[in-house]
Amino acid sequence: MTADHPSAPAGESPGSTPEHHESILLDEPTTADLRAKVTQAWREFARALAERLPALPTGAQVELTLDPTASGTGDAVYSISIEVALQGRLAARAVGNATLPPGYRLDRAAVADMVALGWSPPGVVEGSGEHFGLDGSTAEATRLAALFSRTLRDVYGAPHPAFLVYLIHDAEGEPLPVEPLGTARGDFGPDRDVEADLDEALASATGAQAGENDVLGLAERVRTVVSTMLKSDSDRVQVDSDGDINIRAGSAMVFVRVRDNPPLVDVFSPVLTEVEPTERLYVKLSELTNRMPIGRLYCADDTVWASIPVFGRNFQPAHLMLAVQVMTGLADELDDRLHGEFGGRRFFGEGDKPLRRDQGEHRTGMYL
Repeated sequence: MTADHPSAPAGESPGSTPEHHESILLDEPTTADLRAKVTQAWREFARALAERLPALPTGAQVELTLDPTASGTGDAVYSISIEVALQGRLAARAVGNATLPPGYRLDRAAVADMVALGWSPPGVVEGSGEHFGLDGSTAEATRLAALFSRTLRDVYGAPHPAFLVYLIHDAEGEPLPVEPLGTARGDFGPDRDVEADLDEALASATGAQAGENDVLGLAERVRTVVSTMLKSDSDRVQVDSDGDINIRAGSAMVFVRVRDNPPLVDVFSPVLTEVEPTERLYVKLSELTNRMPIGRLYCADDTVWASIPVFGRNFQPAHLMLAVQVMTGLADELDDRLHGEFGGRRFFGEGDKPLRRDQGEHRTGMYL
């Protein structure tokens, strides 16, 4: 279950020293099991939500929202709110068509899916108003968390938990400190001074360096820089089962991985999958790589990869910031451009059709 961009050349043990450190930059990934990666992210999100709900005090509210900026839904805001009532009762409300703009409203099939999942139509549950309603209890937290996850994923179209923003607050509206909900992002409000936070995080990341080969220190510094760029707390940044930090970038996904031998931070993205390797594609990738200020593009195992390495020795947070900024913009732009020219699948490209592929093969992005 890895976007396997291996940390050591094939045939070497994880702790061995490569003959040439620069060889790490030439390793090609094996076929990535991206479907399993996204499925695991949803499981982690549902598990975390199920664990948090019973621990919340009476009057607490949880808001789960599909980030409209990241998902491209514009003025349409798909969200679920959950309120903790007395004796562990839960009152959940999900956005209905009355609050959605034309073009983004749920069709009959989606409404039927909502009902099949367990939601009551708007107005049926007391106090639900224009929203779908569902009442339950914290004793059902596991089942309800799975239901909420399926609603966000299957009906509202969230391709990955990283596209979700959550806010948890008490009855007075004050934010409650909770462990993160998987790879979803905590929302700390519009008043947060991002620039000041970034300066503070960079100073902290630089000051935390204990030595050139301190891998644990490097991983902590990387999380600090990335979490600040994502407007989150360092301890809220979740790594997946492969040890990668996930960053959504429009229809693309960017991964940040810390390697230990040699110390290196790899910022990479599977820009396009299920693409037909052709001479024209290789020429195109070569031309694009030559025009890139940093990083490279290449095709391996029917996947187009983009990669930008950042050296871990004498780690410079500003270099990682630049790599993440370049990669998130590059991947989101290139997957659209290359898909239009060569087919294949974008990571979060709903309805993508490869130019020359068996239509029975599963998608890597919006396949859930």
